Amino acid sequence: MASKLRNLFTQVIRKQKFTPSYMAVGRKSTLSTESNVLSSVYDDIPISNDTLCDFVWQRMDRWPDKTATVCSVTGRGYTYAQLHRISMVFGASLRSKLKLREDDKVAIILPNVPEYPCIVMGALQAGCVVSPMNPLYTAEELKRQLELIDCKLVVSSKISYPNIAQALQSLKSKIPVILIDNEGLPEGTIKFADFAEDVNADTNCLKSVKRSPDDVAVIPFSSGTSGFPKGVVLTHRSMVASSVMISSPEIMAIVETTATRQSVFAAVIPFFHIFGFNILMLSQLYLGCKLVTLPHFKPDLFLQTIAKYKSDILFMVPPIAVFLARHPAVTPAHLQSVRSIICGAAPLSPADADAIVAKNNNIYFRQGYGLTETCGSFSVARKTDRNHASVGYVLSNCQAKIADMETHQALGPGKEGELWVRGPNVMSGYYKNEEATKSDFTDDGWYKTGDIAKYDENNYLYVTDRLKELIKVKGYQVPPAELETVIRTHPKVADCAVLGVKDPATGEAPKAFFVPQPGQSLTPEELMAFVNSKVTSYKQIKQAQIVDEIPKNPGGKILKRVLKEKYC
Repeated sequence: MASKLRNLFTQVIRKQKFTPSYMAVGRKSTLSTESNVLSSVYDDIPISNDTLCDFVWQRMDRWPDKTATVCSVTGRGYTYAQLHRISMVFGASLRSKLKLREDDKVAIILPNVPEYPCIVMGALQAGCVVSPMNPLYTAEELKRQLELIDCKLVVSSKISYPNIAQALQSLKSKIPVILIDNEGLPEGTIKFADFAEDVNADTNCLKSVKRSPDDVAVIPFSSGTSGFPKGVVLTHRSMVASSVMISSPEIMAIVETTATRQSVFAAVIPFFHIFGFNILMLSQLYLGCKLVTLPHFKPDLFLQTIAKYKSDILFMVPPIAVFLARHPAVTPAHLQSVRSIICGAAPLSPADADAIVAKNNNIYFRQGYGLTETCGSFSVARKTDRNHASVGYVLSNCQAKIADMETHQALGPGKEGELWVRGPNVMSGYYKNEEATKSDFTDDGWYKTGDIAKYDENNYLYVTDRLKELIKVKGYQVPPAELETVIRTHPKVADCAVLGVKDPATGEAPKAFFVPQPGQSLTPEELMAFVNSKVTSYKQIKQAQIVDEIPKNPGGKILKRVLKEKYC
């Protein structure tokens, strides 16, 4: 049976013309002649001209009967052959039944489930643009994002449907909604299985889809420092470039899947986050890995998953790393199978990394750095590196510049400034936001990250602070400006500001400072209840304080440093 399945799958791949072109040369990296520009210690890698679908599928005929995804809770899962077939049928159904066409936007509002990559690849195969969104978002948060991208289809589950329905009602939109659940679907919704398992679906319609490497593939959302989260435009080329660079044998401690070996990941980083979406999901499917999906982080479930499936590599964010390092329930036995850990999304203390390695000296622990605007990756060390303080080396084909805060000149080793980056993995810009795009890019192509960084004589990069005022809660970015916008809608608030304050459980937490309207009474508890009803859990304000005034400079900018010195 396995042999027949392998032969059938190979025929399908060849019929669809998914020919390997990994080594086809795309855009060549442009080296700067400016002094003190940090280039990669890694050799430049040729980037293919594949679309994201062609890139992921190109070698799957080598492991069709291997498990691609499996749920850690239910055991439900799919082989690579099944994942490919479901994706193709789902994509064909989107074209034939919903009449979706190139560049139509599809919102995926799901936790980590085995069907997630099927939905992503199917939508891309249909020529659509995928926009992953947080399934815990409130109706108001979803409304803003669905409206911005001009969404044509939502794929979700019954858990998130009430908020989705409320958002669509507010938009006065009749966008179709597909739910992955098998039973008890709300009236008017579409069953995923009816689209993904249609035996009569004609996948030949997908041959007419026209996509190029420079077309938009994904629009994830990145928190900014002003207003609400912004849509980030990522092309097929930039996503493929990111995956190719992070999959370099020097970096990724993964042996490509063979008949006798397959790397296993406990996929706990949310797929709606660019770290989980690109670095964990798509890049590892390209290598034939097994993704064991966890719908949310639960300590017991996470440890059981690592042990049961013998995860050899882990991607994680600092709160999970701190849990592994410090919690007394985590023993060396839990980490026995692990050989490599990459931690990203926020800085982690080297002491916590050391504590994890102390439980298994065979683990190579590394920190990495990336942004939604760089497809989730920009720097990481070699797979055998032991420098736990650094975020590693700039990736192949990329460059970094530590810009002086005043002159913008590139600084040398050991000097701190704003980190500017450029490379083939950098976004095209912010969706429908030309002003923000122009503000964050220089005329010669540098993207200004807003992070404070430095590098040493050995080319190790260190991210030391944030110029932008994002609050990092469990690795998620929370923009103070978004919360301030919500607070100002309260009729009893005259002025406000939000800061990130240290929190032992989440790393940082939002704290609100507010000035009540004259003659009005508003308690901190009342304000917190008002705001927290409108935002998802990790954005919720943990502290609030009444102040006489919000300090500002002559230009009206809030002096948050003064607030922090005075009240924190």
